[in-house]
Amino acid sequence: MTAHPHGQVSDAPVARSRPRIRLLAGLAAATLLVTASVAATFTANAAVPGTPAGWNLVFSDDFAGAAGARVNPQNWLYTTGTAYPGGPAQFGTNEVETMTDSTANVALDGNGNLRITAINNGGNWTSARIETNRSDFEPGAGGKLRVEARLQMPNVTGAAAAGYWPAFWMLGADNRANRWGWPGQGEIDIMENVQGVNNEWATLHCGVAPGGPCNEFSGIGGQRACTPTTCQAAFHTYSVEWDRTVQPETLKWYLDGVNFHTVTSTQMDAGTWNAATHHGFFVIFNLAIGGAFPAAFGGGPTAATASGKSLLVDYVAVWKGGPGSTGNPGPSQSPTPTPPTCGPLVSQGKPTSSSAVEAANLGPQYAVDGNPATRWSSAFSDPQWMQIDLGSVQPITRVRLNWEAAYGSAYQIQVSNNAGGPWATAYDNPAGDGGIDDLKVTATARYVRLYGTTRATPYGYSLWEFEVYGACPGGTPSASPTATATATPTATPTTAPPTGGTGNRDAYGTIQAESANQLTGLANGGTFVGPGGNGDVLRFDGVNFGTTAATQFKAQVASGAAGGVSGLVEVRLDSPTAAPIGSFAIANTGGWNTFKTVPANMSAVTGTHTVYITLTSGQPADYVNIDWIGFAH
Repeated sequence: MTAHPHGQVSDAPVARSRPRIRLLAGLAAATLLVTASVAATFTANAAVPGTPAGWNLVFSDDFAGAAGARVNPQNWLYTTGTAYPGGPAQFGTNEVETMTDSTANVALDGNGNLRITAINNGGNWTSARIETNRSDFEPGAGGKLRVEARLQMPNVTGAAAAGYWPAFWMLGADNRANRWGWPGQGEIDIMENVQGVNNEWATLHCGVAPGGPCNEFSGIGGQRACTPTTCQAAFHTYSVEWDRTVQPETLKWYLDGVNFHTVTSTQMDAGTWNAATHHGFFVIFNLAIGGAFPAAFGGGPTAATASGKSLLVDYVAVWKGGPGSTGNPGPSQSPTPTPPTCGPLVSQGKPTSSSAVEAANLGPQYAVDGNPATRWSSAFSDPQWMQIDLGSVQPITRVRLNWEAAYGSAYQIQVSNNAGGPWATAYDNPAGDGGIDDLKVTATARYVRLYGTTRATPYGYSLWEFEVYGACPGGTPSASPTATATATPTATPTTAPPTGGTGNRDAYGTIQAESANQLTGLANGGTFVGPGGNGDVLRFDGVNFGTTAATQFKAQVASGAAGGVSGLVEVRLDSPTAAPIGSFAIANTGGWNTFKTVPANMSAVTGTHTVYITLTSGQPADYVNIDWIGFAH
């Protein structure tokens, strides 16, 4: 469990001190309002998923059996008391419960689940912690391992959840011989939850504490909310995939098949990585009460904390694969283009600038210093940006963003040949989920900018590292938008080449404005169109919305219009005079090159259509440049 569960050896207070803790209280407050209205607990009796090709099932338990039965002793052992024998008190985390092997605290529920229950008896809390007998779970050199469980968090929220801390995690095998070797022995937290918040946390602990390459006592962590039902209201699947078939070696965490957090061996020195990961692990399920993590959310338990709430485990499984294996024991998010890995890192140590910083020690230079323990953090508002001066115009093939927990849920990678723009969008991510974004970006430019339009948290944008890679030896990137300075264009009708057959445009991708089949009243600036004003039109043929209705429209726009000048950006289907199905208003954004992404609701659309973007204003002056448009469900 995060916050040095086994290796706290100093006299310092035990506390969860990860840098991202500053955002958690706000997240908790927002989430608790949501979870209060969610439906009651669902039971489950799902079988362990089948084993795909290229994988071997090496361990599983689906917890079938009569209600009140004990766990299979061939698979599990109980940890009882308030510490491991010879280890730090209260398991090193200041948790207050006593762990027992009583079936009141840990037993099968008769519905195919393991139940771990926290009970308050006159102020004395009891709960349970079980771990696998086996401690040899590892991929081995050239192999890979996936550890997965389907869980439902204790179905309790708000004040009644104060102090609840369920977890599904792994410890290095050496911990059984040396209870004071943490964190160097390695700890992989697959799922942690706290205080009934609709969120899971995933963390790798390593090295030394405090500090070290894993920034202890925090670890290298990521987080994600459960959707569409909360972590407390329904079962969700939590897993980690550990891959030694690739370089760098990786650990990837998944929630319901979505990879939201990744740690690689290049984030620390080889000795630390090997000590933390190149050995066996054992698996642990437990439900703690109180301690370091709950303390970060206001503490607990309190008089209001509910007794008798349970962590439910439907199944746990461990799969092992080897070189060339093709299976994946679980769903994954939609594939994205794989970036090349042969190009050199060209951004490290280069000059940087940003829109703003949270503090002087969180400047943009710390995102290009090669140190995974330092970071850039922006002001707490949208939009924000950070840019790197590569020193000369050069080809770009890849951008790698290593997000801290305060990440961008919508952002663009933009390029230019001039520090002040104009900027071309080389990559758009309208649905960022944090962790590491390894992006295939094909461009040629001197300046590379992260332009964040929507924050995932109440805080800013925060990057451990912002890496830009050049061309592979013997090759250059294919044609792409190249940022060049452009004078304010004259508004004249132009016609762009048609894009081809029916339905060839994906409504849910980024549709560049300069690719319009026809522009009326706007100029094509090469990387955007505009400026535009009342009566101007963009036409896009063959936009395919599919069979699931789109209900949202968005566009990246900029405006340097004078005060009092504004207008609408409208969407119409199949005719420029049809009634608009959606629109948003735009006024001065800070300049003609200061782009922002603006979303809007619209009437539901399916099928393939000609899309018209029309500009409507009560003033004659131009009011908008348009970079791209897109749609969403």
